[in-house]
Amino acid sequence: MPVLPGAEPYRHEGGEIGVLLCHGFTGSPQSLRPWAEYLAEQGLTVSLPLLPGHGTRWEDLQITGWQDWYAEVERELHGLLERCAEVFVFGLSMGGALTLALASKHGDAVRGIVLVNPANKVHGLAAHALPVARHLVRTTKGIASDIALEGSDEVGYDRVPLHAAHSMRQFFARVDGELPQVTQPLLLLHSPQDHVVPPVDSARILSRVSSTDVTEILLEQSYHVATLDHDADRIFEESLAFIGRLAPSVGKEGTASGG
Repeated sequence: MPVLPGAEPYRHEGGEIGVLLCHGFTGSPQSLRPWAEYLAEQGLTVSLPLLPGHGTRWEDLQITGWQDWYAEVERELHGLLERCAEVFVFGLSMGGALTLALASKHGDAVRGIVLVNPANKVHGLAAHALPVARHLVRTTKGIASDIALEGSDEVGYDRVPLHAAHSMRQFFARVDGELPQVTQPLLLLHSPQDHVVPPVDSARILSRVSSTDVTEILLEQSYHVATLDHDADRIFEESLAFIGRLAPSVGKEGTASGG
């Protein structure tokens, strides 16, 4: 299946500092593309993969599961670790859960993590119905484009395939159990007004990780896809400052490497 316009993966070869960006469930790299390009312009090496089953049609997502999505970002992480001196992992929504899973498994190989409206749980009655409902109903309404900024749209599916949602729910439970193994410096930015992932998910993550270097920032002007919303520039700048604090060479290498 052809990839939806704008949903293509993005990679940039820059300097010694690498950043892996993980997009969300039913979304695509388009939701993080401006962030990735901003980091690339600062001379960083950037990888923004397209998760299996995403960026084409929802039927393709229906036959994938969390193991497929995790394998893709882990493969990209290994590639960055081979080429870069320091590697950071950033994630939006379910991409935040993928980020946390990588951090818990790979330890010091991941220098720091940035989470934007990270998802930790499937909430409400839907969560309990999923194991059975997925055999009776194929999809439910989509969750894409929860954005306050007028005229800003997310490239994502208008339906959520329930088999994949069930797998995501299992993944969230697994990652929740691994949170105490997360020790890296952590920058967490979340929107008080989020119609997809409630703030309790961010609170749960902050209460369970073992990281001691933790910064929490509220995105008052944005909804769920904050990377395409009013607070996008703040996310980009704060994440770059976070990298600069932990890997001070960041501002010096971009020009030398040719960007």
